[in-house]
Amino acid sequence: MGRPRILVVGAGFAGVGCVRRLERQLAPGEAEIALVAPFSYQLYLPLLPQVASGVLTPQSVAVSLRRSQKHRTRIIPGGAIGVDTKAKVCVIRKITGEIVNERYDQIVLSPGSITRTFDIPGLVDNARGMKTLAEAAYIRDHVIAQLDLADASHDEAERASRLQFVVVGGGYAGTETAACLQRLTTNAVKHYPHIDPKLVKWHLIDIAPKLMPELGDKLGNSALKILRERGIEVSLGVSIAEAGADKVTFTDGRVLPCRTLIWTAGVAASPLIGTLGAETVRGRLAVTPEMNVPGLDGVYALGDAAAVPDLAKGDGAVCPPTAQHSMRQGRRLADNIVASLRHQPLQPYVHKDLGLVVDLGGRDAVSKPLGIELRGLSAQAVARGYHWSALRTNVAKTRVMTNWLINAVAGDDFVRTGFQSQKPATLRDFEYTDAYLTPEQVREHTASMTARG
Repeated sequence: MGRPRILVVGAGFAGVGCVRRLERQLAPGEAEIALVAPFSYQLYLPLLPQVASGVLTPQSVAVSLRRSQKHRTRIIPGGAIGVDTKAKVCVIRKITGEIVNERYDQIVLSPGSITRTFDIPGLVDNARGMKTLAEAAYIRDHVIAQLDLADASHDEAERASRLQFVVVGGGYAGTETAACLQRLTTNAVKHYPHIDPKLVKWHLIDIAPKLMPELGDKLGNSALKILRERGIEVSLGVSIAEAGADKVTFTDGRVLPCRTLIWTAGVAASPLIGTLGAETVRGRLAVTPEMNVPGLDGVYALGDAAAVPDLAKGDGAVCPPTAQHSMRQGRRLADNIVASLRHQPLQPYVHKDLGLVVDLGGRDAVSKPLGIELRGLSAQAVARGYHWSALRTNVAKTRVMTNWLINAVAGDDFVRTGFQSQKPATLRDFEYTDAYLTPEQVREHTASMTARG
């Protein structure tokens, strides 16, 4: 009998944490481990706003999966587009376009999440998200390009539309994105003598009545005050009614000339979850506290794509899709898989939230570590200290720290690469949301492959 095959889908915090723990806990002869990932790196997602603002380079937040020779996991370069849990087959579209079947004995589903969108006219064609490394790099180029194009234009209407920027979503991603990019344009516009700095305006909007309610009223109001003092117009209880190529219509009736719409209004579980035909909780795969999927043999799920019960909170709560939960779920699940292979009992996932950190750029931040409310430099130290310590490798830590020091000493730079300058990119271009199969297509595909085999 051959070694059992463990297939891990997704190279985020949960997937990589699980794989690395499995490598340490299992002897080479105990199991084969494979990791499905479209890119050969683990992305440190919470620092993407700093990549978009140029404080960090893209490479500093992308931790290579191939850098070390000691790892024995086989990396499959591609994306899982369907899972047949009865046949125990994962359908994978490799980066070459080839579709292959990967058999497994145990599968770990950690495909992460995608940007959640709504049926708003023009949204998917004219908005950009903040979920991928490519999006962050693209947005940086795009924002700086708007300053260049406004400086070159003699049309007042065009200049106005290029110098207005809208971020939708008052959560951590949206707030940090608006804060970091507003700081970039404020420093950059000083080098454009033909642009009146007062014309550069950032808008942060959210349908919720409060900004980052998880922080509590005091810290949320502190963040709101910081943003407004910087000149960012924050509108709560408002969303987008229509997104045009050069204007945005708000639900309160305002029409704003704008060519930069950044959409961060929440996330949804990867469409891969829908191919299983299993029970979900608000789109996330329902799992037990041990993170296995009820009724499906050898199937586990965690991270953003799974509704893992939050036993520390109780009352039916599920863990929020945050990095600290995903990393710890990955390690606990690896221990449970090892236990299952060795016929030992599984352990439930329990973790008490360590708190929240929000980096607003420069010396501005609000943090709530272990329930302690912090503002200013102390909050900034906690925020950056947490992110720095969470980076998986010493190489990544060195790069990030070096970038922070260079930015502190030399300030922001405003160089744009010019890539994709002639082709506006959309949400679909970055997140490949139309690549997945339906449950019926998955079964038809695996049945045809079995018949031919």
